Amino acid sequence: QVQLVESGGGLVQAGGSLRLSCAASGSIARFNVMAWYRQAPGKQREWVADVYKWGTTIYADSVKGRFTISRDNAENTVYLQMNSLKPEDTAVYYCKALSGIAYWGQGTQVTVSS
Repeated sequence: QVQLVESGGGLVQAGGSLRLSCAASGSIARFNVMAWYRQAPGKQREWVADVYKWGTTIYADSVKGRFTISRDNAENTVYLQMNSLKPEDTAVYYCKALSGIAYWGQGTQVTVSS
């Protein structure tokens, strides 16, 4: 079992940047995939980005070129660098660890004002 705690959310103007962190209570090296998802008010949770154990990253089209996901296995932390933020990026952002079983964090709110 692992606990995931997201941080780094907040209020930012359109065009600004935020860096989200997801700190794990144990080693993340065993998880094949670490991911970020988001859920906007009144909408379903949607996938944002994956980072694989071997370093491969993939992104949703809506964030490609603006967001960067990374993982630091030594620090047991996953990051999401978000640049050129848009109002439509406003959502609660969740971290997910997957290796057969999925673990989720509680989320961190990101609000982008126009």
